[in-house]
Amino acid sequence: MEKTVTLEGNQIRLRDWRKADLSLFAQWMEPGHRWQEFDGPYYPHPDAEEMEDILDRLGERIKTGSWETPRLRLVIADRQNNQLLGIVTWYWQSIETNWLSVGISIYDPVFWNRGLGAEALGLWGDYLLASLPDVVRLDLRTWSGNHGMMRLAEKLGYRLEARFRQARIVNGRYYDGIGYGILREEWQARYPRGFAAFLRDRK
Repeated sequence: MEKTVTLEGNQIRLRDWRKADLSLFAQWMEPGHRWQEFDGPYYPHPDAEEMEDILDRLGERIKTGSWETPRLRLVIADRQNNQLLGIVTWYWQSIETNWLSVGISIYDPVFWNRGLGAEALGLWGDYLLASLPDVVRLDLRTWSGNHGMMRLAEKLGYRLEARFRQARIVNGRYYDGIGYGILREEWQARYPRGFAAFLRDRK
């Protein structure tokens, strides 16, 4: 069984999935939640059959502890009660050139605009740069209607690198596709002792 991953922030922790997460995760994946209006609303969301398959695969991984190294996603959990609040993810833009993009979702709007996303994405950036030594940059992709994600990227030191005009359609309206990036050396200069130490200094 793989060693579990837990990354501690001031308000949240990033951790591996637990069985208790699955029912809450399934509820947040049901249609009609506000977070879905901002998180890639131009992509289809899983239907009931696809969601059942996702939950089955997650359940099997939880049971066996057979996680990827590095993790493809971690749970964002409240430090007080360890309850699932959202997830962080990453995927390859180009595996051939070690070019990846990060993602984040916090499901309940009650927890938006409280600094939790910055903690989670900052800890995630540290983890990925440490786990993937050949990676020289982190990407973050969003759209021009998601102002919260754009502010989050800039707060962490990501730079606006690309604007693809009228590249996304949301509710029948065109929006720009937005690309942010930060280089490893820029991250290390901004957080020289790591992001977790940066958070501890701010307590």
